Amino acid sequence: MIPQTFIDELIARADIVEVIGSRVSLKKAGREYKACCPFHNEKSASFWVSPEKQFYHCFGCGAHGTVLRFLMEHDHMPFPEAVEELATRLGLEVPQEAGRGAGGQRRVDEPLYDVMSHVSRFYTETLAKDARAQAYVSKRGLDRETVERFGIGYAPNSWNDVLRRFGGTEEARRALSDLGLIVERERGQIRDGDRHYDRFRDRIMFPIRDSRGRIIAFGGRILDQGEPKYLNSPETVLFHKGSELYALYETRRARTNLKRLLVVEGYMDAVRLHQYGINYAVATLGTATTPEHFKRIFRLVSEVVFAFDGDRAGRAAAWRALQHALPEARQGREIRFLFLPDGHDPDSLVGEEGAEAFEHRLESTLPLSEYLIRELSEHSDLSSADGRAHFSENARPLWAKLPEGVYRELMLARIAEVVGIGPQRLQELWASGHPGMIAAPLSNAPPQKRVPARNVNGGRGSLVRQAVLQLVSYPTIAQEITEPERNALDACEEPGIELLRELMDNLREHPALNSAQVIERWAGKAGGDSLEKLLQREQIVADAVIAARELHGALDGLAHRVVEGRLKALEEKSRSSRLGPEELAEYQRLTSIRSPREARGG
Repeated sequence: MIPQTFIDELIARADIVEVIGSRVSLKKAGREYKACCPFHNEKSASFWVSPEKQFYHCFGCGAHGTVLRFLMEHDHMPFPEAVEELATRLGLEVPQEAGRGAGGQRRVDEPLYDVMSHVSRFYTETLAKDARAQAYVSKRGLDRETVERFGIGYAPNSWNDVLRRFGGTEEARRALSDLGLIVERERGQIRDGDRHYDRFRDRIMFPIRDSRGRIIAFGGRILDQGEPKYLNSPETVLFHKGSELYALYETRRARTNLKRLLVVEGYMDAVRLHQYGINYAVATLGTATTPEHFKRIFRLVSEVVFAFDGDRAGRAAAWRALQHALPEARQGREIRFLFLPDGHDPDSLVGEEGAEAFEHRLESTLPLSEYLIRELSEHSDLSSADGRAHFSENARPLWAKLPEGVYRELMLARIAEVVGIGPQRLQELWASGHPGMIAAPLSNAPPQKRVPARNVNGGRGSLVRQAVLQLVSYPTIAQEITEPERNALDACEEPGIELLRELMDNLREHPALNSAQVIERWAGKAGGDSLEKLLQREQIVADAVIAARELHGALDGLAHRVVEGRLKALEEKSRSSRLGPEELAEYQRLTSIRSPREARGG
């Protein structure tokens, strides 16, 4: 349902090195980049990324593809979500083709998004008319521009304003209920015939948006005293709290070159930081940071900083975040922690000291490794053997959560340093089955060696294959193919000629800028796998000029074979019967075509 023209634009504007580099530690190697493959365990780099082709390939395990394939395989995304992810990264909106599904029907969840949008507009209009709510927002230091940018509103102190405005029919009330905007009363509490009441009452409302900017939920902050202080929408068909981050949509709109995310606890923390220009702040929705949060974060950036309140609850939240972060900690990623002064949260601190001083604090944050060591050390007496053994026992299950790789080995060495024994000995003790220390298996797979790619040029392979290789490597040269060159292949019957003809016609009618666009156009189609395999091989052609020359040479060779084949057929027929007038004319025409080629040594 996503138009091919949009996929082409997405691939043309995306930078595969930037996207993969935010998830894998890439190193420049000539015209390409290399790394240890993220799809299999290895110690020597066999994973290569080509910015020219916008294509990646591992010579060890064979993983390969475009930036969309990488998102699908590495981040375990379905194709539409990968498109959405890349589009959001580039600040583009995925066209929905009038919101129609495969059967031509409007998607069932679209009316729900409409309801959320209408209710949000009602909340913003109510805030604009309510002096008390405006006074609260002003007291919290929010300016008008920030309120408008985040769509902040006010749910009136009423039991049924939303219900009356948007629940006029049974179907509408069902939608409001499904979205968590109204709550069903318990038996015996029904009044005036209403079985429902508004969930959000007398609260400042923070719309929660998905990656496309659609409102999927709300968070409400009570104006005066009352519990709960913050109230979120419940889990719905649109909203899954454990995977969403508040202000992520606004962050990505504000920054196209996102390098770091700052994770805070509250809506107001994130909003105020954005207002002060720290527009890479996001908030967890009143929950602990989940594994799904980390997956979303590391799809976008390689560095995340957690800034929690300086009280006991903030420190507890930080420790929970560390434990959930461990499975995602690996080389190329930075996970750091900022602990604020006691009695402060990010909202109050940035208001007190300003953006420059606050960001200066981010330069002295604790890396995950040092925070883990510090926290465990505070619960063990490291001056005694018993205390160090206790430290080791507490560290073991945390270390076991780390994925295989350099970071895990370095963490083992750091823990061993504190315990006072060598890393190998510590690992042996952990692996020995000591109570409470069940070892996790280590990878003993031999290092993968890079297999040199076979050169597919220099005369090897068929003329069809050579022509296809040049077109898929430098698709812009398709514009140089002349009508006579194209028409000469109509009678060609070489293996693979159908793919070549289709490729030429497509690229001439719909020009492509790079290899990745071609691969995505043929994804799932006949010949798509063959095109990908060609890109997995190194080639000696260095630029489009040489590629165009080789393409014309291959097309000329194929045209010559067509001529020779037809001449041979006519000559064989002439030995057994007379050629008709049309056949004689064709024979003379083909002979004249062959003669100039022979004259120039073709």
